[in-house]
Amino acid sequence: MKDLTPAKPTLDPIEIASRDEIEALQLSRLKWSLNHAYDNVPFYKKAFDDAGVHPDDLHSLSDLSKFPFTVKTDLRDNYPFAMFAVPRDQVARIHASSGTTGQPTVVGYTQNDLDNWGTVVARSLRAAGLKRGDMLHNAYGYGLFTGGLGIHLGADTLGVATVPISGGMTPRQVRLIEDFKPNGITVTPSYALSILDEFANQGLDPRACSLDVGIFGAEPWTNAMRVEIEQAFDMHAVDIYGLSEVMGPGVSMECVETKDGLHIWEDHFFPEIINPETGEPVADGEQGELVFTSLTKEAFPIIRYRTRDLTRLLPGTARSMRRMEKVTGRSDDMIILRGVNVFPTQIEEVLMATPGLAPHFQIELSKPDRMDQMRILTEAADDSVSDDARAAAGKALSAGIKQSIGISSAVDVGPVGSVARSEGKAVRIVDNRPKS
Repeated sequence: MKDLTPAKPTLDPIEIASRDEIEALQLSRLKWSLNHAYDNVPFYKKAFDDAGVHPDDLHSLSDLSKFPFTVKTDLRDNYPFAMFAVPRDQVARIHASSGTTGQPTVVGYTQNDLDNWGTVVARSLRAAGLKRGDMLHNAYGYGLFTGGLGIHLGADTLGVATVPISGGMTPRQVRLIEDFKPNGITVTPSYALSILDEFANQGLDPRACSLDVGIFGAEPWTNAMRVEIEQAFDMHAVDIYGLSEVMGPGVSMECVETKDGLHIWEDHFFPEIINPETGEPVADGEQGELVFTSLTKEAFPIIRYRTRDLTRLLPGTARSMRRMEKVTGRSDDMIILRGVNVFPTQIEEVLMATPGLAPHFQIELSKPDRMDQMRILTEAADDSVSDDARAAAGKALSAGIKQSIGISSAVDVGPVGSVARSEGKAVRIVDNRPKS
């Protein structure tokens, strides 16, 4: 693969600032953000007052633990605009979740928020190795979802030409990659696999295409998946993280020269890791639930937002800012099966190490009697795999899951294309258990 290491002089000064400088800036901005939320969002005034805290009680970064959490239901309960901290005529853009599991969560941005968003996404794209004059194939969804337009905003800021193809129409994705010859692609890792399948369908070699780097996010994915994608495309694969409640894509980014976790842009977002059961902060290096507080957002400040993503904080390497380890799963995606905690990424790791199987899979949960049952639906790596070989691969996967995770599971290995494909975030779990 090509050497895409960005030159040091292109970095923003804050990216290589000392920890003392970063923390001094964070404390100043955190005081502003708490006051801004308290003075302008009735929800936060009530939440702070009920907890017996005031923004003036923040004297150090550790004092943030005195303040209450914000959770997704708080946003839904204040639908549509009650969480906004500026008058409606100062809101320059509105995004929202799909609302498939309840009332949509709505977020807003002032023009200054959009400028800051463009800055952190541009910083992220540059960390991936892209530079002014490059071309980016943006296959994140456009619309109310923050992915497509957020990446586009950062590409404009960096000076990268964007192909705003969005998701879907996979044959056209491959056609435009072949014809336009972009340097990079932004896409969910599961949809990248669908694009890879389409290269094969069209008889094209993905390793011969122009892509130097793939920037993947919006769902957890493993390092084993990284290796699979890098070898298939002969390109670098790096992780980007964000969520609409905090800003959108570009909250943190993996640097192409190290690929050792995602540097959080700590001048705009303050991270904490908490014990997901007790809510108590844990030390850097310990795994727990990721919590974010915005430091510069005007339209939609967010205070101690519980992301439900599980990770840990690590010291900076390629940048001074702390890293978050690749998200291993979400606390609300965790499967508790016969007393064992299971995450889809654990299944993916075993699957990727099992010969003869494609990286596509889905977990089906059922409860035909008193016991929960798990079935893994996957497929053969290619059409040449015989029925006997498919059966053997299924047994190997089942044994690998038993050995590494400690649970028994059935495995169905279908022919190529039998597992449902996603054009956005993959649906990994289908829960057919009776609702209690």
